[in-house]
Amino acid sequence: MAWGAARTGGRWATVAAMLLSGTAHGQTALPEITISAERPGAGRTIPDDGPAPQRAASEGTISAAEIQSRPVTRPGEVLEAIPGLIVTQHSGEGKANQYFLRGFNLDHGTDIAIHVDGMPVNMRSHGHGQGYADLNFLIPELVGGVWFRKGPYYADEGDFASAGSVRINYVDRLDRGLVQTTIGSYGHWRNLVAGSGALGEGTILAAIDTTIYRGPWQVSDDIRKFSGLLRYSQGTDTNGFSLTAMAYANRWTSTDQVPVRAVASGLIDRFGSLDPTDGGNAHRFSLSGRWSRSEADSASRVEGYVIRSGLNLWNNFTYYLDDPVRGDQFRQRDQRTLIGLNASHTWFGRLGTIPLETRVGLQTRHDDIRVGLSRTQARDLLDVVRDDRVRETSAALFAETTLRWTPWARTTAGARVDWYTASVASDTAANSGRAQAAIVSPKLGLVLGPFHGAELFLNYGEGFHSNDARGATITVDPRDKVTPVDRVPLLVKSRGAEAGLRYRPVAGLETSFAVFGLDFASENLFVGDAGTTEPSRPSRRIGVEWTAKWQPAAWVTLDAEIAYTRTRFTNADPAGPFVPGAPVAIAAAGFTLGGATGWYGGMRLRYFGPRPLIEDNSQKAPATTLVNGRVGYRFDNGVAVQLDVLNLFNVAASQIDYFYTSRLPGEPAGGIADRHFKPVEPRALRLTVSGRF
Repeated sequence: MAWGAARTGGRWATVAAMLLSGTAHGQTALPEITISAERPGAGRTIPDDGPAPQRAASEGTISAAEIQSRPVTRPGEVLEAIPGLIVTQHSGEGKANQYFLRGFNLDHGTDIAIHVDGMPVNMRSHGHGQGYADLNFLIPELVGGVWFRKGPYYADEGDFASAGSVRINYVDRLDRGLVQTTIGSYGHWRNLVAGSGALGEGTILAAIDTTIYRGPWQVSDDIRKFSGLLRYSQGTDTNGFSLTAMAYANRWTSTDQVPVRAVASGLIDRFGSLDPTDGGNAHRFSLSGRWSRSEADSASRVEGYVIRSGLNLWNNFTYYLDDPVRGDQFRQRDQRTLIGLNASHTWFGRLGTIPLETRVGLQTRHDDIRVGLSRTQARDLLDVVRDDRVRETSAALFAETTLRWTPWARTTAGARVDWYTASVASDTAANSGRAQAAIVSPKLGLVLGPFHGAELFLNYGEGFHSNDARGATITVDPRDKVTPVDRVPLLVKSRGAEAGLRYRPVAGLETSFAVFGLDFASENLFVGDAGTTEPSRPSRRIGVEWTAKWQPAAWVTLDAEIAYTRTRFTNADPAGPFVPGAPVAIAAAGFTLGGATGWYGGMRLRYFGPRPLIEDNSQKAPATTLVNGRVGYRFDNGVAVQLDVLNLFNVAASQIDYFYTSRLPGEPAGGIADRHFKPVEPRALRLTVSGRF
């Protein structure tokens, strides 16, 4: 969805800082899962005396235990364990989630880079939107750890990583097999079977996950989803290899956001639909491999992947505005094959008496894409707006060096160079062409401490995101074939800085505070819903984040987080300075109770604050506060019974809101500007029975 989701920026000047060394970790393994004490996606073992040093106060890891202790509505919501990140949905459950972080409405993934087992989830030049990141294939019970980083401060993070990056790793093996079934309100039924065992000198892991769901909507979602995984591995994450195959398929009908006036007039119910034929189908198949080797003075890691994915999506956001007779439904299609390779090598040594760590790496990716936009009625083709064959290739080199000047001071300096080339063969010859771009992104950082449990972090970095290749070659509007259209830059630079403090006053208590700023260069945006470009403006985000986690006993954990961001366009415009959809305040808090056996449970509160919907801030999205709860019992024989209550207080709120013009039957030809919203699902119960064998 591209309504007002501007991702722009200007200059972040007069801020200099320096990066640090290492990364955070610290995984707490569930009794049933074997998780090595290694940083997800890294090529170095965590020291025996604790987690590796972090590079920024906002960086961190999430253990499997934390992931699985949270009641969630959909797989992508496991990422809400990342402080300050909101994951929601404005359409059917087969569509990629909508993400919000650090003052960004990240749409379906622009400016948050997501990886699963070393494979990119974000899709370039995608049929629905740049950076489209669909996590519906995720199997949360197999997640061994999540490593998150915020800001463009890391040399090994490139495209889409300006606001943040997320690396999700699956486990290599399970201590015991798992059979699990979940039944719940509104026709929810999920089944999972997973297990592992020895095969030769290694381990084989397999899982099958199926979900059926109708939802509370008057037009059933009618979801039919399948996810599967097969993995063979030897050794560990830092000394060994793995080969993994994944499969995912989904189909659904969607109830999209609806105008407030349609509900207020009684035309439809709050959970009603204005086009019952909206929906889609998706698939994703992948093969990936990982090889790593660690020695006393070096570490190497290589990851490769091949992904075949597809999406057909039917939406109607404006109803009868463009076509008063047949309606405004359109189909977006994306079929692609992508291949990629990531390789890195790290040396551990000394510069005189100063400990030195240098890492260099290569990242390559090629996407072969067939992408199209068509007008439809009840999913039947009316006409083709545009049909394109896109080939997009990128290569990047990065290097960074960490110097540990004293036991309490270390610095990191790094940089990456990215090169992109794309060719577009369009059904409109004037929109065919080639585009190339390169960009250099320096990174600096400093960490001081620890001093009595406190560490100070300073970071500066430059990053970027790529634009849709079709926007870089376009010359005419594909709808009429004659109206001139401005091209967009293929790569758009960002600049950011951060100062933060992390404090561990006593065992079991950790808190962090960060102040950050992030600018994006002026750009135009390619809008997949229209097949053309729209102008945007430079913007600046300045914000603060606070997090705290306390484990006073082995059986209880409490946590809280608050994020506040001021987001503004930096150039003068009569429309106003506010960035539509940019979140201002986000907060969360919760607790978990219980041990390996016996009673367990928890509760989580999530606050998604008001947001401007248009540039003058005269229209706002209302705040949403949700509470989810869980209670369960684990028996000594491996059987567990668990009840999740989603939206515990049955709040009638919005998942997401937009403000734009649409037209209902009988309304003026020019339509009516109105707030459109997707409601939160009402209170739902989900009962899970699982067994370990």
